[in-house]
Amino acid sequence: MKLKLSFYQRKQVTRIAKELLGKGLFTSLNGKRAAGVIVETEAYSYKERGSHAFENRMTKRNEVMFGEGGHAYVYLCYGIHNMFNVVTNKEGVADAILIRALEPLEGLELMMKRMGVATPKRITAGPGKLTKAMGIDRSLNGEELDSDHLWIADLGTTILPSQIRASPRIGIDYAGKDALLPWRFTIKDNSWLSK
Repeated sequence: MKLKLSFYQRKQVTRIAKELLGKGLFTSLNGKRAAGVIVETEAYSYKERGSHAFENRMTKRNEVMFGEGGHAYVYLCYGIHNMFNVVTNKEGVADAILIRALEPLEGLELMMKRMGVATPKRITAGPGKLTKAMGIDRSLNGEELDSDHLWIADLGTTILPSQIRASPRIGIDYAGKDALLPWRFTIKDNSWLSK
């Protein structure tokens, strides 16, 4: 069952980031469907230096973050990789969650074809990899997360607090002390986590 947009329109971005673990991310693009279980997330709040919207600064790139929770924020990283984020909170409060890794669930051959590989090994173990495998690009920036093209669903799986590991986020050394916040959440011992 697709998550209701109200799921994303709550205040605690770190809580939502944990609750997304075990949920399914789905795409249906050009009649081709793919899905994966979310196994790794990172939370970002406008209040901390790791965020693209630190101190509530809106730019053309991040304006989707300032919309109501329940939209996709897709941006290009290093001019190469699309990064898929889930916008949370209410309109005007720019919080978001980066989806960092998936465990493939459906459409494995399609994902391998998109990745140009012969084996499925680690094809969704990283934020740039999972977007390529799932067909997510900037054309989906701003898409509602209950659309027919892109959605997150409850798979009926419960991830217990004891199964979740919290650690600092990756690749944000520029954020100073905020880089140390334990806002990266992973399902312990999952083989699809990013490196």
